[in-house]
Amino acid sequence: MEIRNFSIIAHIDHGKSTLADRLLEVTSTVDKRHMKEQVLDSMELERERGITIKMTPVRMEYVSKDGSTYTLNLIDTPGHIDFSYEVSRSLRAVEGTLLLVDSTQGVQAQTLTTLEMAKDSGLTIIPVITKIDSPLAHVEDVQDEIIEMLHCKREDIIAVSGKTGEGVKELLEEIILRVPAPKSEYASDTGKQTRALIFDFEYSNHMGVILYVRVLDGNVKAGDTLLFTQSDHKFIIREVGTFSPEKKEKEKVLAGEIGYIVTGIKEPGIARVGDTVTTFSNPLPAFPGYAEPVPIVFASIYPESQDEFDDLRSSLSKLKLSDSSLTFEEESSGALGRGFRCGFLGMLHLEIVTERLRREFDQELVVTTPSITYEVTLKSGEIEMVYTPIHFPDHGQYTAVKEPWIILTLITPHDYVSPLMQLFPPHEADVLELKDWGHDRVRITLNMPLRELMRNFFNEVKSASSGYASIVYEKGEMRPADVTRLDVYVAEERVTAFSRVIPEYRAREESEEVVEKLEKILPREMFRVKIQAYVRGRIVASRSIAPMKKDVTGYMYGGDITRKMKLREKQKRGKDRMEREGRVHISHDTFLDMMKP
Repeated sequence: MEIRNFSIIAHIDHGKSTLADRLLEVTSTVDKRHMKEQVLDSMELERERGITIKMTPVRMEYVSKDGSTYTLNLIDTPGHIDFSYEVSRSLRAVEGTLLLVDSTQGVQAQTLTTLEMAKDSGLTIIPVITKIDSPLAHVEDVQDEIIEMLHCKREDIIAVSGKTGEGVKELLEEIILRVPAPKSEYASDTGKQTRALIFDFEYSNHMGVILYVRVLDGNVKAGDTLLFTQSDHKFIIREVGTFSPEKKEKEKVLAGEIGYIVTGIKEPGIARVGDTVTTFSNPLPAFPGYAEPVPIVFASIYPESQDEFDDLRSSLSKLKLSDSSLTFEEESSGALGRGFRCGFLGMLHLEIVTERLRREFDQELVVTTPSITYEVTLKSGEIEMVYTPIHFPDHGQYTAVKEPWIILTLITPHDYVSPLMQLFPPHEADVLELKDWGHDRVRITLNMPLRELMRNFFNEVKSASSGYASIVYEKGEMRPADVTRLDVYVAEERVTAFSRVIPEYRAREESEEVVEKLEKILPREMFRVKIQAYVRGRIVASRSIAPMKKDVTGYMYGGDITRKMKLREKQKRGKDRMEREGRVHISHDTFLDMMKP
């Protein structure tokens, strides 16, 4: 078959999208007059940040040197660790991959992770060095790194420039030569038995869920009845087609090809990345390796106005139709009203989802401090999974707590090793390995709690390394945690929205921070307002906001001093009563200010 399916994997900002632009240009897939930077990054957020968030497939036609016409199917994948599950499934939809390495930066942390995924999927790996036109390029040094990593020959590495197009035609010839043609496991000439792997999907208001699939066996065409193997839901195909890069309707998509299927489904939770669709009447076995994406970071999202609650529910449901990794459930807070507890794959995923809610659905949001899942063993012996500080049990009600740890790999130039090492003890990180990693760089492997990664660790690393260090992490084991719950009381009343789970050794520091911040932003009342931070049932930090003053004797003139004394005594009794019985209304603006770093 004259079909080649391949993807591009690389670290963030190593030029995946730029190289994809040149491939589209050389194969004349996109007209020169329609050409623009990052053609495959269609989302406004992607273009603004210069990162790929949603993977994008495209079909190219190319006439090789020998005169044969080849169909090349490319999947441009995200580079960030949060989307590694989607990348792993897209790699199962192709036979080969281009391992892109920036000649100015060399092999980075994310490159190693995606390379392991490609090896596990049994793909043909073509090493490619990009940005060779840059005056900062050190091509030979980076080639040495790749040779050491892949155990390949120097001539196997292709040098290209995504900016000028140098070496792109040679790269296309190598793809045709090295990447094997697709094979069908359950060959069927009649196409009665069909099987396709879902590697991504999107949602359209008019057409419902549109699946991005690699047809493994048989073929798909409009009118066929297919079945989702995981959700056990059947549907009739409305339309099929390929990407060039916009959707182009076809009569059928054959085995070995990459295309789309319009399902007409408008309910969330049915389509999932990594699922298999197969013939309903004569199903084939599901493609192996499917896994449910597991959220590791949780945060509560509330509408700024409670009148917008139903709109927020609708927006989250629509967003889930195009992002199956997002999980959410309804919850309510006495201070913030009704909202949703959402699960995310990581901090970038949280950022992207909240930004999409604001831009695409015009939502004004209050987002609480992110938290993780704790495994709490209660005194009764029962084990509870706690993913919000509000549900974390009081001190004395549990015997043990476990938290998730991560294995973090950090690659940095030698000069920044010393400042980076100083960051690790405050974040409870243990150095497992410190290894030279070619061309004046060091690879550091760490063990650290996931909660510490969320405590501004990324920004601190970028600052300490002047932006040169690259980070990648994977989930480790659950370990015993020395943590407790910090509660905040305002005017003797607990404000659950300010509760958080903190390490024991940071109890005083965190308590002081929260009461000081609240003291600055809470408006003054007619009575003295106490702000107290409780840890393990005792007050660790406290502040008071002085009451507003009013001279009740200001209108009086002359007369006996006892008249003024009586009035002041009456005012004092009133203030005491207000302090005992008064309640403080905390506005949304205060909560917003507290959420800001």
